[in-house]
Amino acid sequence: MTIALSAATLPDIAARASVPVYDRSTLSAGILHFGVGNFHRAHQAVYLDSLFTRGRDHDWAILGAGVMPSDQRMRDALEGQDWLTTVVEQSGARSLARVTGAMIGMLPVGDGDAIVARLADPAIRIVSLTVTEGGYYIDASGKFDTDHPAIRADIAAPFRPTTVFGLIVAGLARRRAAGTVPFTVMSCDNIPHNGVVTRNAVLGIAKGIDADLATWIEGAVAFPNGMVDRITPATGMQEREALDRDFGIADNWPVFCEDFTQWVLEDRFSAGRPALEAVGVQFVPDVTPFETMKIRILNGGHAVIAYPAGLLGITYAHEAMETPLIRAFLQKVERDEIIPTVPPVPGTDLTSYFGIIERRFANPKIKDTIRRLCLDGSNRQPKFIVPSIADRLKSGAGIEGLALESALWCRYCFGTTDDGQPIEPNDPDWDRLNRVAAQARSEPAVWLDQEDIYGEIGRAQPFRDAFSTALRALWTDGTRAVLARYAGGSN
Repeated sequence: MTIALSAATLPDIAARASVPVYDRSTLSAGILHFGVGNFHRAHQAVYLDSLFTRGRDHDWAILGAGVMPSDQRMRDALEGQDWLTTVVEQSGARSLARVTGAMIGMLPVGDGDAIVARLADPAIRIVSLTVTEGGYYIDASGKFDTDHPAIRADIAAPFRPTTVFGLIVAGLARRRAAGTVPFTVMSCDNIPHNGVVTRNAVLGIAKGIDADLATWIEGAVAFPNGMVDRITPATGMQEREALDRDFGIADNWPVFCEDFTQWVLEDRFSAGRPALEAVGVQFVPDVTPFETMKIRILNGGHAVIAYPAGLLGITYAHEAMETPLIRAFLQKVERDEIIPTVPPVPGTDLTSYFGIIERRFANPKIKDTIRRLCLDGSNRQPKFIVPSIADRLKSGAGIEGLALESALWCRYCFGTTDDGQPIEPNDPDWDRLNRVAAQARSEPAVWLDQEDIYGEIGRAQPFRDAFSTALRALWTDGTRAVLARYAGGSN
C-alpha cells in the first residue's frame, strides 16, 4: 500500500524510510532560501536535517522564497505535504530513502512585500541562494550586468523589487534603518567565487540606489564563498514511480541523488551560523582551491562527456561512461589538459579525486540525463571550460582536447545528432547559438567570436586553429572517428 507523504503519515513511513526524529514544532526559521529546487533539497536541507537530528540548532530551519514560475510549482507541491521531502540517496549497490524536515514553510512566490518583511526579521540570519549559474546577471568576464532590464527596473523602483538581488538589497536597507545586524548572503550555486559574484550583484544594485547603503553593505555583510557538490538529476515520472515501487511512498516532488555529497565553505558570517561542521561541512579560510578543483574536474568533465554523447544519441551519463570512446576522451582531456591547470588542494590528491569523479559519473542508479548536462552551455562553458583553456594558453601548453570539447559543443548547437536526428533547443540563447553554429560549419572561427562566451581567448590564434581543425573534422568524419583519433585509436 502506498503512503502519501505528510506530517501525519511519518509514523507509518518510518518502516520504509528514515524520518525526522526531532520535533518539527520546535523549529524556527533562521535561513531564508531563494530557489527551492532539487539540488538545495538534496544538499543544504539534508545537512540541516542531519544537524537537527543531533538535537542541534533548531532555530536555523529553512523558510523558502522564490520569484520564478517554477518556484510556484514547487511551493504547491511541498505545501501539500507539510514541506517534507523524500530524498533517495543512491550508490551503485543500493538506494536509501530519507524524509527531511528542515524546511518549515515557503513565502508566497513573487510577493515582494512579504519577502522583504521576512528579510528584515532579525530571526533570519542567513539568506542562501540556488538560482542556477545563469541567474546572477553576469557576463563572461564575471561583471554584473547593471544594464539588464530587470536590474534597471529594481534600481529605478527600489521599493518594488522583483529580482532576488533587488529583494536582498531592500531587506538589507530595512535592517540598516532599524539598526538590525545584517544577515549573511550565502550562494550555494555552482559558480567560481560564488560569494564574490553574489556580492557584486547585491552591490551593483545598491550602488545604483544609495551610495551610503552600498558602503554599509560592503563593510557589514558577509558573502562567503562555497564549493557545493552532489549530482542531483531532475525529477520526472520515472523517479516518482520508482519511489512508489521501491518504498511505497507518494511524494509530489521527491529528489533522487547520488550518495556522495560535499560542502566546503569559508567561515565568514555576519550574524552567526549553524554548527554544520558537526555534520560534515568543511570550513576553510579560502575555498578557492576546492572550487577550482571541482568546477574544472567535475563540471568540466561533465561537459567533456555531454556533447559527444548528445551527438551520438546517448541518453544517460552512465551510458556515456560505458562507451569506451567517450570514457577515453574524458580520461585523456582530464589527465593531459584539465588536471594540470588545477593548483594544489589541501589534503587532496587530484588523481584520486578524478577517480572518484569517474565512479560517480558511471553510477547507473542516478540516470543523470545527457540533455541536462548539455543544458545552458552559454552560461556553463565560460565557467567550467574556458578558464582551463585560458590557463593552458597562458603557459604555452596544448589545448587540442579542450578545443575539441568546444567544437563538440558547437556541433551540438547546430541542432542535429550525427545520424540526423533533431536536437531540441537546450539553452536560453539557443536561437543565436544555432544560427552561429550553422555559419561555423563553413567558417569555424566565427563561433569563437562570441565575445560574451570566449572573451579574449576566442581571439587567441592557437585556440582558433585547434578549434577550426576539430570542427571541420567533426563535420567531415563524424564524432566517433574524431574521438578515436584523439584518444589514440581507442574504440
